[in-house]
Formats: sequence, structure tokens, C-alpha cells
Amino acid sequence: MALRDEFKAFIMRGNVIDLAVGMVVGTAFSGIVKSLVDDVIMPPIGLILGGVDFSNLFITLKDGANAPAEGYATLAAAQAAGAVTLNIGLFINTVISFLIIATAIFAVIKGISKLQKEAPAAEEAPAEPSEEILLLREIRDSLKK
Repeated sequence: MALRDEFKAFIMRGNVIDLAVGMVVGTAFSGIVKSLVDDVIMPPIGLILGGVDFSNLFITLKDGANAPAEGYATLAAAQAAGAVTLNIGLFINTVISFLIIATAIFAVIKGISKLQKEAPAAEEAPAEPSEEILLLREIRDSLKK
């Protein structure tokens, strides 16, 4: 079998195609979850916590060139000035995104597992012994008498 044929057989196996489809769907799903967290969940949480914008929640570890005396207004301004920052808000957004994705995957896997469980197989009645076995049992019983 030529290398080309082996590769084609490998690619056409169901598991590889399922994996590719899963990767595409997972990538799209992670984009949706990122938008959900950044644009829908975090703004109200920030508002409840006193107007905190989590995407701009950072700690400056080292000022960049031309650092303003009052500090940087946004993370983008700090990064543009070359400051070294600890991006706490972006990390919190990423953790929340991960938790949402993990919960969704858990629910999907649990549902698939529930569907795959088969009903317990009914116990089969033992098969009738063959004629030879029956004959041997008769002989055995006769000899015992």
C-alpha cells in the first residue's frame, strides 16, 4: 500500500473527521463564550462592584517611557508606553470563560454517556444440552444405581 493510500485511509477514518469537526466547533464555541464573558457577564459585575472595568484591571510592575504621574488610565495606554503589567482583569475573564466552557463540555459528555448506556442485557436461559450430553448423563445415573 502506497504512503498516499495509507494517509487517505487514516484521514477517512471516522475518529479523525469527528476530531476535526470538534475542533472547529470548539473554536467557534470558545469565541462565543469569550464574547459572552467580556461583553455580557463582566460589565454588570463591574457595575455592581463600583464601576470596575475588568479588562482594564491591572497592576503596573514597572513604568514605561514617559509614564504619567497619576498612572495609566487604561491597560492599552500602559502597554503602549512599554510598561510591564500584571493583567488581573484579563485573567479573571479567562478563568470565567474556562469555567463556562468546562461546564458546557461536562454537560455534553454527561448527556452522551447517558445516551450510550445500554439497558442491562436480560440473562439468557442456559442452552439445552446436546444429545450426547443427555446420553452420558443417563449412563452416569444408571451406573450410580
